[in-house]
Amino acid sequence: MTAALAVDGLSVVYDGYYALDAVGVEVNKGESFGLVGESGSGKSTLLRAVAGLAPVTDGTIRVDGELLKGARRSKAFYRQVQMVFQDPYGSLHPRQTIDRLLLEPLAIHGIGDTETRIARALDEVGLGTGFRFRYPHQLSGGQRQRVAIARALIVEPSILLLDEPTSALDASVQAEVLNLLEQVRKDRNLTFVMVSHDLGVITHMCVRLAVMRNGAVVERLTAKELAAGDVKEDYTRNLMVASKGFVRA
Repeated sequence: MTAALAVDGLSVVYDGYYALDAVGVEVNKGESFGLVGESGSGKSTLLRAVAGLAPVTDGTIRVDGELLKGARRSKAFYRQVQMVFQDPYGSLHPRQTIDRLLLEPLAIHGIGDTETRIARALDEVGLGTGFRFRYPHQLSGGQRQRVAIARALIVEPSILLLDEPTSALDASVQAEVLNLLEQVRKDRNLTFVMVSHDLGVITHMCVRLAVMRNGAVVERLTAKELAAGDVKEDYTRNLMVASKGFVRA
């Protein structure tokens, strides 16, 4: 089976500093795959490199077996791969209504039937059509992140890159958004690549994960192994201790 996402020997270098150092990750279709590690370990840089937002110095990225070349990504790529960012406050244009925010990706990709698609997208993330003509500042943080998820889903991608999608939200809202994401993944058979500093989130959402440190993958394991404390690297054990609220099964 061709992997949904295959990264091999990927390096990202800024002024001699290796933000990513020969990273290799393979994510199966329909899988939810986690990336964990301390701040600055390279987790978000990996997602940004896949999305074409970070310059790749070396290595390859393949989506459904197709090699991505250079930093530029085609419209077809962004129809297939969408990213949800950490900050729902910063990722939505403050002067655009929710309707306009959802209409824009449809217009970019030449997708018709906009009325039906916008209504369906809002419904799918638990927001009614009454939210269509509100502005981001009129929404709570959780509602804004639901809009960001709806915007990513409206072009019907097969892969979602999730960069700490709930870390800016209150704990109770985090659970709601995570449950929403999991339901959407199952309903649409989506592939997730999820970055989080919270090991509890990763063990809840993901089947397999990679542990990153200083721009490199230091350990690969299953969520069950992590939850059971069946890890090989001291660094991973230290992450378990440091992860707030993480409880071993």
